[in-house]
Amino acid sequence: MVVLNKIYTRTGDKGDTALGNGTRVAKHALRVGAYGTTDELNATLGLARLHAEGEMDVALARIQNDLFDLGADLCNPDLGKDAEAEYPPLRVVAEQTKRLEAEIDAMNARLSPLRSFVLPGGSALAAHLHLCRTVARRAERLTVELAGTETVNSHVVTYLNRLSDWFFVASRVANNNGAEDVLWVPGANR
Repeated sequence: MVVLNKIYTRTGDKGDTALGNGTRVAKHALRVGAYGTTDELNATLGLARLHAEGEMDVALARIQNDLFDLGADLCNPDLGKDAEAEYPPLRVVAEQTKRLEAEIDAMNARLSPLRSFVLPGGSALAAHLHLCRTVARRAERLTVELAGTETVNSHVVTYLNRLSDWFFVASRVANNNGAEDVLWVPGANR
C-alpha cells in the first residue's frame, strides 16, 4: 500500500529525481520523460472521462489503472533483477494488451469501414479520445527511444501501441458509432 504523508520532499530541487530502485537521475532523463508522458496521458484520459458514461467509462477507468501500472514499470529499470527483489516491481503483462485487442475488436465490429481519414473531433468525448491517442503515440515514441539505450519491458511498448489504436476506435464509437465522424476531404480548401 502506498502512503503519502508528505507531498513535497525537496529532494528534487536541484533537478534530479529517484527512480523506483532508488537511483537518482536527471529530471530530463529519457526514462523520466517516458513515464512522465504516460502520466500526462492518464491526466488527459481523466478529462475524457468527464464525457464518458456506462461501459465506456468503465473501460477508460481500467485503462487509467493500467497506465499507473505502466508508469510503475517504466520507473523501475532493474528488469533483470525482478526475481531477486524482496518486493518484485509491478510489470505490464501480455494479458493487458490482449484485453485491449479484444475490446478493439468488439468496438470495431459495430463500425462501418473507413473510406477516408478521420479528423480529430466530433463529440466532446471523441475529441478528448483523439487527444489521448496522440499523447499515447508520444509516450510510445519516447519509450521506444528509451528501449534503444536501456532495458525496457517489451510489453510496455506493445501496450502503448495497441492503446493508441484503442483510443482511435473508441473515438469512432463516441461519434455515434462512426456516423458522426468528421472525415478528411483532401485538398478541400485549395
